[in-house]
Amino acid sequence: MAEIKPLRAWRYNADLIKNVDQLVSPLFDVVSESQREALYEEEYNSIHLSVPRGEDSIRGAARRLIDWKQRGIIKQDELPSIYVYYQYFTLPGSDRERIRKGFIANLRVYDWPEKVLLRHENTMPFSVSDRMDILDKTQLNVSPTHGLYTDPTHEIEKYLDEAMMDPLYETEDYQGVRDVFSVIHDVKIIKRIMEIIEDKQIILADGHHRYEGSLLYQKERAKNNPNHTGKEGYNYHLMYFTNTEADDLRILPTHRIIHGLEHFSKEDLLKKLDQYFFIKPIAEAYDVNEVILGKQWAFGLLIGDEAYKIRLKPEMIDTISWDFPRTIKELDLTVMHYFVFEKCLGIQGKDQRGSKNLIFERNFAKCLNSVIKNEAQCAIITKDISIETVKEVCYSGYTLPQKSTYFYPKVICGFLFGTIKEDEFNSFFDEAFQ
Repeated sequence: MAEIKPLRAWRYNADLIKNVDQLVSPLFDVVSESQREALYEEEYNSIHLSVPRGEDSIRGAARRLIDWKQRGIIKQDELPSIYVYYQYFTLPGSDRERIRKGFIANLRVYDWPEKVLLRHENTMPFSVSDRMDILDKTQLNVSPTHGLYTDPTHEIEKYLDEAMMDPLYETEDYQGVRDVFSVIHDVKIIKRIMEIIEDKQIILADGHHRYEGSLLYQKERAKNNPNHTGKEGYNYHLMYFTNTEADDLRILPTHRIIHGLEHFSKEDLLKKLDQYFFIKPIAEAYDVNEVILGKQWAFGLLIGDEAYKIRLKPEMIDTISWDFPRTIKELDLTVMHYFVFEKCLGIQGKDQRGSKNLIFERNFAKCLNSVIKNEAQCAIITKDISIETVKEVCYSGYTLPQKSTYFYPKVICGFLFGTIKEDEFNSFFDEAFQ
């Protein structure tokens, strides 16, 4: 099913990479304004390519890229490789160090009906257009998206571990995560990894907008190229692959903040919620996460200076009118978006993805502070979801509500760049991988 291919990545030169901390940056959709401003001060930071600023910023990024290539700021590797990327991290409340093991390669671009690459959420048109424009002007995948494969044998991890015995460089990123990078040149190992992946379906964990940009760009280029062969660089997309069977794949919850609704009142909301939910006051707001943990269809409600646990009345589950199979209807996220947002807050399902009244926030303290300071009308606190739930939704052909997952940790930008430019993408060595 899934065709992957090694690549000759563009990477910072040996002198610059000694100060790798000055080169890496958060992904475009998670970098904060303050982080951006600080990173823009670094002349060669990857932020200048991933989130360019200024008038005509994307063309400016393209000009900068040409300059960096000509001056040797970045250099293209001579051999096609698979790049190994490990992330060492801990979670709140635990001192156990976890390792997410993965590798970076090119994935052939697949359209959604082919069911080779499976998505679990939909995209916003503006963000897709922006990513497609950057790809067109720079001919570069500035950062990898995150894809998941399933392999209970863990054979690939054995090869990755061997490569990590000789890492190229490492850094501690903005998340407090230690990122370590290495490379695999061995043709036999690369071909074996390609063989393992070729019968897999890939779940797109993170980077839906970037992948959708690649997909739309591939369609446009193929349509307008009378000599299209399928081997051109625009047929491929840069991806970071991790195994769903690994113990250190973590999905953090993303909470919802509600603001700007007309005629909103605490009393009215609680009265409406009472039709569908059991409502129980919580004395200390910071206990919300523990109170709802492990309980189906249970959420935290922060409103004014009060906190509540709300849990759906079991008989209500059969009243969901959305045209979903039962397994999707029974998801916590479906329950929340149907009963809380549509039935109680009046934000219809079809409008929720683009609603200006919903803010997605994974930090509980920010949710609480925004409510206490009256910057928000209320906040709904959710639980994390399992990778098995994500797989179930993907295999069903449906998608989760937007921002339902936050795969942690996020990959960072700057370790490598993946070209789709024709005179850089294909090489003499490609025959070795046929």
